[in-house]
Amino acid sequence: MKEIKNIKRVLFMLLGFISLAIGIAGTVLPILPGGPFYLFALFCFTKSSKSVENWFKSTSIYEKYVLAFLQKKGMTRKEKIRINIIADFFILISVIYIDILILKITLIVLALYKHYYFIYKIKTISTADTKQDKARTL
Repeated sequence: MKEIKNIKRVLFMLLGFISLAIGIAGTVLPILPGGPFYLFALFCFTKSSKSVENWFKSTSIYEKYVLAFLQKKGMTRKEKIRINIIADFFILISVIYIDILILKITLIVLALYKHYYFIYKIKTISTADTKQDKARTL
């Protein structure tokens, strides 16, 4: 029983570091969103080890991306537009180059759902609110 717990902890830690690496790549590369991978990394680190969780929470990545998202519970209009334009660009390229009709339709439906989700499900916050949050944390 104890061995199974240790295996689960190691797997969660491994998944956490993989997710963290993908999140960092997503921060640098415009084609990949980093935020969801940082959130998943936090979840995995929480399940793996208290010391790894504390380490991750002390990083600037956690403060800038995860904590900001958890506190704001939303995104600025500029963030939403930036993410949607980048995603739409790559979806459009895929639709142009793919010859399979069902995949084209699927990509278009996913793009439309993405816009619906960003408009109606993610709260839009003002940039003044984010500046006030940053001032409070300093």
